[in-house]
Amino acid sequence: MADDARSALAGAWPKAERPPHVPPELVHDTQVYYQPVTDMDPFVATRHMHEDLPPIFYSVDVFGGTTDGTWVVTHHADIRDVYQTDELYSNRETASFQKLLGETWRMIPLTIDPPEHGKYRVMLNPWFSPRAINELEPKIRASINELIDGFIDKGECDGAYDFARIYPVRVFMGLMGFPEEKFDDFLKWEYALLHSYGDVEKVKWGIGNAVKYLREFVEEVRRKPADNLSSHIIHSQIEGRPITDDEIIGTITFLWIGGLDTVAATTTLMLRRLAFDQDLQARLRADPAVMSEAVEEFLRMNPLVNSPRLSKKDHEIHGVKVKEGDWVTCFNSAGNFDAAEFPNPREFRLDRPSNRHFSLAGGPHRCLGSHLARRELRLALGEFLRRVPQFGFKPGADRAAMPGLIAMPRLPLVWSR
Repeated sequence: MADDARSALAGAWPKAERPPHVPPELVHDTQVYYQPVTDMDPFVATRHMHEDLPPIFYSVDVFGGTTDGTWVVTHHADIRDVYQTDELYSNRETASFQKLLGETWRMIPLTIDPPEHGKYRVMLNPWFSPRAINELEPKIRASINELIDGFIDKGECDGAYDFARIYPVRVFMGLMGFPEEKFDDFLKWEYALLHSYGDVEKVKWGIGNAVKYLREFVEEVRRKPADNLSSHIIHSQIEGRPITDDEIIGTITFLWIGGLDTVAATTTLMLRRLAFDQDLQARLRADPAVMSEAVEEFLRMNPLVNSPRLSKKDHEIHGVKVKEGDWVTCFNSAGNFDAAEFPNPREFRLDRPSNRHFSLAGGPHRCLGSHLARRELRLALGEFLRRVPQFGFKPGADRAAMPGLIAMPRLPLVWSR
């Protein structure tokens, strides 16, 4: 665990004021659920959440890109209802980092509610369809194996720095047409943007550098169209009219934020669990046919993002009054372990008859890149286990992980050559 990640979490998070309509007895701390842990389960802190806390409570901890406190729902059924009930919940203010720069354009399609949301998904969906991912698969596999080639004979690697945090970003950059030399800059800006824990100046630095570069990149692609997703967006039409400059920067910035972190962190936590669980590692090696089921269970057990929604009108959840303008956060890191939906939720099972987890969100805003993410994870897991012998933690390595997108900045692994 990087020292800066530990120190950021050890300090106090920004706190919001408790609104007058929130009963004091419903205010509970959430910072405790974002601490690094050495347990095999990075989300062990939520183990007793359903028993110890009411199904909806209020947090004054500021997180999720807002400046306010938030209601928190933790049960699978309630999270599903929030994601799927468009008449009550909006995405319009989610992750609006651009406002720190005084910008007014929207993150597209993330902050666009149905039915307007659909026209932007129509523009983007073909690039993330199963057919498109099938065509992309050889490039994904090649990128994965190129990285493995670089460390396989050494008998060790940093599973995060040498592998998990590299291959999906390379794939994403190729899909978008971003130049490879921006790789390190992208990771620095993204880390400042998403992992600064209330440090507004760091967040502003990250989003400011990203938007400045992306605007320059857009102008270059305007002059030189190419066969990539960025060029497709820049030269698109929306319902028969040319796409606007604000729509272009909003779409490309949102994709830039979404394409750099989730698969990398999930891959790191997959490899970390396999280093802990040698029996599971051997089981997956013996039966490569179960990789899809394994990836789904790894996703369920590593819900990296808890997603906020904005209340559109006054309503009640379990008798608790939620007002228009209140934030309601879907605590996926508890909902994915709800025993009412997932029997023996902390057990890794390949035979779950249903695995309706929320690691890729839900409803109309379900992750645009879900097909790509699953394919990348399946190929990474399969190729790593095919080529790398039985592996474990390097002696003396820090095994602590964050229950979120930081995951493990470093994952030292070793195996016999």
